[in-house]
Amino acid sequence: MTQVRLNLSLFGLLLAAFAASLLAGKVWVPVSEWMSHDLPSLIILELRLPRTVLAAAIGAALGMSGAVMQGYLRNPLADPGLFGVSGSAALGAVSSLYFGYAASALLLPLFALGGAAAGMALLALLAGRSGSLILFTLAGMILASISGSLTSLLISLAPTPFAASEIVTWLLGALTDRSWADVQLTLPAMIAGMLILAATATALDALTLGEAAARSLGVDTGRLQWLVVLGIGLTVGASVAAAGIIGFVGLIVPHLVRPLAGHRPSAVLLPSALAGAALLTLADSMVRVMPSTSELRLGIAMSLLGAPFFLALLFRMRRELA
Repeated sequence: MTQVRLNLSLFGLLLAAFAASLLAGKVWVPVSEWMSHDLPSLIILELRLPRTVLAAAIGAALGMSGAVMQGYLRNPLADPGLFGVSGSAALGAVSSLYFGYAASALLLPLFALGGAAAGMALLALLAGRSGSLILFTLAGMILASISGSLTSLLISLAPTPFAASEIVTWLLGALTDRSWADVQLTLPAMIAGMLILAATATALDALTLGEAAARSLGVDTGRLQWLVVLGIGLTVGASVAAAGIIGFVGLIVPHLVRPLAGHRPSAVLLPSALAGAALLTLADSMVRVMPSTSELRLGIAMSLLGAPFFLALLFRMRRELA
């Protein structure tokens, strides 16, 4: 399948998923009433549409982030969470819940974005300017460990059981009750991050030949590292700010599109974004229509989907290495 046909097919799938998401819910709203300017139209325009836009944007951001991570580290098991930026963003959001600053709907995502920014700064400080992949990976692991430990500390020291419950519930990841305010706050950061990540495409292709070969081709590995840190920080930080931690999208999607798009990192970026948007939009639609008393958290749904995929990937790699 050519690149253009693949992208058009994935875009068509995304449009179908988008339409299905607007239809999905406990209340059936006919298409003829979507613009009726009464209660049914409010359900579509003020509840389902911003939620669908966020699902598509977060899926696209995480899908492209995963493709860049796997290309940059040349590791098919790499995931945006490896950087520790998602953990830093979560720590910022948890801090707002712990100290009671989440009374305003906008403060929690702002704290999450602030946590992501702090994580990016610390990651850059730990990794230095060398552009070394090993040092960069170790710095990401350290940051993930620190942010995870501090998040657990805040949960254990929560002033009330209600605060602890709110923190744990938010960390599970969901798009429930999201509004246009959340879209306006986080969508620009996700778009900016994806544009930065797209600018790394040519350098990622050169990096497949090795760091030394990439430098001989004119790739500034230090600049590439900064672009990756900034792009991942914006996309993942804004995604966590909007919906909490939603895992496995960045791991699953590049593997699904790589056999169709080819193994050049640059060829996988746009298909991963489109496929990630479609996947998360469909997943969010499914959790809304499931016959349950309370809505299944989107983060749990993606973990239930991603864990078997991860195990299958490990078994396949084990067979190939045997």
